[in-house]
Order: sequence, then structure tokens, then C-alpha cells
Amino acid sequence: MNDTIKILTIQDISCYGQCSITVALPVVSAFGIETAILPSAVLSTHTSGFTDYTVRDLTEDLPAIRKHWESEGIYFDAIYTGFIASSEQLDYIKDIIDSRLKPGGKVFVDPAMADNGEFYNGFDQEFADAMGELCKLGDYVLPNTTEACYILHRPWKEEFSHEEMLEMAEELTNFTKRHVILKGDTHKENELGMVVLDKKESTCEMVYNDRVNYMSHGTGDVFASSFVGSVMSGKSPAAACKIAGEFTKIAIEKTIGDETHTYGVKFEQAIPHLYDLLKSY
Repeated sequence: MNDTIKILTIQDISCYGQCSITVALPVVSAFGIETAILPSAVLSTHTSGFTDYTVRDLTEDLPAIRKHWESEGIYFDAIYTGFIASSEQLDYIKDIIDSRLKPGGKVFVDPAMADNGEFYNGFDQEFADAMGELCKLGDYVLPNTTEACYILHRPWKEEFSHEEMLEMAEELTNFTKRHVILKGDTHKENELGMVVLDKKESTCEMVYNDRVNYMSHGTGDVFASSFVGSVMSGKSPAAACKIAGEFTKIAIEKTIGDETHTYGVKFEQAIPHLYDLLKSY
């Protein structure tokens, strides 16, 4: 009997730099999950810290790929979206979710478009509004506070109170089918927290991990990918957040001290720890 779990991840390929598909494919696969990819764009490098990078937009390829999958009868148990190149792509992705997701399948939306109070290069409020519509298809939506503020049309600030985090998470339930995982609760000293809200069950949990004072591109992708793998391995959203937070922390710790490694975190060296994390939580 074929009981293999199959996930499709839709995001860009940055040929150099540890983010997006070059994180999602190995991390989700490490959980023993068959992982297919649909690139939204191909970049020579990611966009943080590099100049004169090349970008090839793959929007026109998406409908043909979906049509071929339909003819082959290819379906997925989950679809996980990350960096999407344009609003037009979001419309195509909705069609892919509608047609290629198995009945009862899960949708994970990481609205990767902003951080630290600013949009990534090429994004604006119009795109954030379109991303909010995609989030309405998500069983799990994983914004940071900047992305949440743009989706909600709220002003961003460096620090949000615990009450404000809960309020934002509650507002975000209008933009998801069920779960909101809002990252960026900093009110506890030396810890980073996230709100895990289930609007169907009317439950709200807080999950904390030790804070590591280190900023790097790609940590959101490391977190989201290990969260997806954990949930699809049977973990609760709160347990999956704890595993993903610990996995990301280990990846950061593996990177600290290497001053030449400024373009991502060494998540590959953290992968051997996943088995123990799955047993622990």
C-alpha cells in the first residue's frame, strides 16, 4: 500500500544563498516526506547582501505545469508556499491549490514578503493585500509581525506587547481557514515567542525558544520548513513550533563565529538533530 506523504512547495530558487527552495526541499525531505517543487522564479543569489543578481520570473510556466500535473493525475497531501514573485502568480497558485490538493489536504502559507518593518525589494501594499487573500486558503499561516501588520493595515513597531500580539493573531484569523502562527513576541527577556491560535477550537498557546542575538537571511524559511515537516509528521501546531524554533536556533548556533558565512545559516549541520527534536516534543 502506498502511504507516502507528498508535499508541494512553491517558492523561488535562489541558486546561491540558503533560503526558499534550497532550504525547503532538504529540510522537509529530512522528515521522510516526498517533496516536489514549483519554482516561482530563479535568482542567481537571494536579494539580501548581494548586488546585480539575476532574476528569471517563471509566472508563464505555472499554468502549463498545473495542466501537465492534471493530465498525469498528480495530487499532493499538502501545499506549502513561500516567496511568491508577483500578484499574478498568487492567482495561479490558488488554481493549483484548488485542483492539485487532495481532499482533506493541508495548505501552509508563509507570506514571505517583509521583515523589520519593510517590504522586501519589489513588494508593496497591493501585493500584501493579494497575499492576504492567499492566506484565506491556508490551514496554517506563519507571518512575522511585519507581514502581519501589512496584511492587517496596522502600523509596525519594533516591540509589541503581549496583548498586542494576541490581538493581531486574533485579527489574522480572518485571513486563514484555521491556524495562525504569529512570530515575534519579544516581551520575555532572552526568549522569542510566537502565538499559536486555532480559531476552530478557540484555543491560543504561547511557545517560546531561547533567543540567539544573530540576524541572518533565510531563518524564516528554516523555521517554516521544519514546522511543515513536523506537522505533517503528526505533531500538534504548538509542538511543531517548538521543534521548528529549536531547529532554527541550532542552525544559527552552527553559523555563529564564521564571519565568511553572511548569506544564510548552516541548517544542513542542524539536520542530524531533527530526530531527537521529534522525539523530545
